[in-house]
Amino acid sequence: MKMFKIASAYALTVSLTALLTACGGNTNTQSSTETQSNAIESAKVDTRVKDIRIVGSSTVYPFSTKVAQEFGNKTGFKVVVESTGSGGGHKLFCDGNGPETADVTNSSRRQKKSEFEMCTENGVEGVIEVKIGYDGIVIANAIDAAPIDMRLKDIYLAFAKQVPVSDTDCTLQPNPYTNWQDINPDLPPQTIEAYGPPPTSGTRDAFVEIAMEGGAKTIPCLAVLRKNDKKAFGNIAHTLREDGKWIDGGENDNALVQTLVNTPSAIGVFGYSFLDQNTDKIKGGYVDGAEPSFENISSGVYPVSRSLYFYLKKDHVGKTPGLQEYALEFTSEEASGPGGYLEDIGLVPLTDAERAKVRADVENLRAYSQ
Repeated sequence: MKMFKIASAYALTVSLTALLTACGGNTNTQSSTETQSNAIESAKVDTRVKDIRIVGSSTVYPFSTKVAQEFGNKTGFKVVVESTGSGGGHKLFCDGNGPETADVTNSSRRQKKSEFEMCTENGVEGVIEVKIGYDGIVIANAIDAAPIDMRLKDIYLAFAKQVPVSDTDCTLQPNPYTNWQDINPDLPPQTIEAYGPPPTSGTRDAFVEIAMEGGAKTIPCLAVLRKNDKKAFGNIAHTLREDGKWIDGGENDNALVQTLVNTPSAIGVFGYSFLDQNTDKIKGGYVDGAEPSFENISSGVYPVSRSLYFYLKKDHVGKTPGLQEYALEFTSEEASGPGGYLEDIGLVPLTDAERAKVRADVENLRAYSQ
C-alpha cells in the first residue's frame, strides 16, 4: 500500500526589524548576502493565499522538509511536503497549473522525457530543474547481521527476474537463486530476502539503471547483447524478480529501516541519507569493494550513486507567495553547501561550479529543456 508522509513547516511572522537583524547578523554566510536578504524580505506577504505545496521523492523528502522548516522559521511561510515517490510526484506536478496543483516536485532521478512531454501537453512549461546534490543507493542490513560485501554482478544475479544459464550462454531462465551463496561463495549462507523501493520510486529507477544494469554488463554474453540490442538488454537488466525474494517496501524508508532491525537476515535498498541517520540500527554493505560513505559518494568511488533534484513551476512564481524564495533558501550555501545544514542530514553537496550554476538558474528562473 502506498504510504504518504506529510510534513508542514510552521513559524510565526516576525517584524521587519527582527528579520533585518537576523539576516544581517552573520555576513559570512551565503544566506546573509544581499540577494538572499532581499529574497526573504520580498517573501513576507500573507501566506494564507496559498501554501507552498511540494510532492515527490521519499529520498529528497527529509532534505525538503528541513529546508521548509528553516524557511518557515525565517519568513512565517507554511510549506507542505508530501512523499509520493518520484514517479507519483512528476505525475501530480505535470497535471497542470493553478492553485490546486503542486508547485514543486522532488525527484531522486532526472525527469524522464515522457514526464517532460506530459508537463508540456498539460500547459506546464518553463520548468526550472534544480540539482541539489548527490546520494548513494545503499545495500544495508541490521547492525548485528553478517557484513555485506558484494559485486554489482551479485546484485544483478540476486534480483533479476531472468538470468542467463552461464556467463557465456545467454539462454534465459527464471532466476534459480534462493541463497546468497548460490551466487557467490563469499556471501553469507542466508536466504535471499530484500526489501526495496516500489515502482513509483526514483530510487528504484536509479537502482535498476545503475546497480542492476551495471551488474548485467559484467556478464560477457549480456555485454555482447547490449552492443547488439540495447532494448533487449535493458529488459533483461531492469526487470526485478517477482517470486518473493524482492519485496516492495513502500515509500516509507523509515519503516524499511525498522523492518531490517526486526529481520536481521534481510537486506534493504534505499538512499544513503537514511543510512547516515540510522547508523545505530543498520550498516551499509560494500559494493565492488567500496563502502557507501560520504567521501566515496562525492568522489564517485562508490559505484551506486546518483544526483538528486527538485523541479519548480515558473508559472507559479508570483502566484504562490514565497515560492522562488523557498528555492533560493534550498540552494543557499547555508543549506546545500559544504558544511550546510543539509549535509548534516546526509546530502552530499555539489561542486562549487555546479552550485553556482544551479543558484543562478533559480535566481534568473531559467527553464530547462530535455
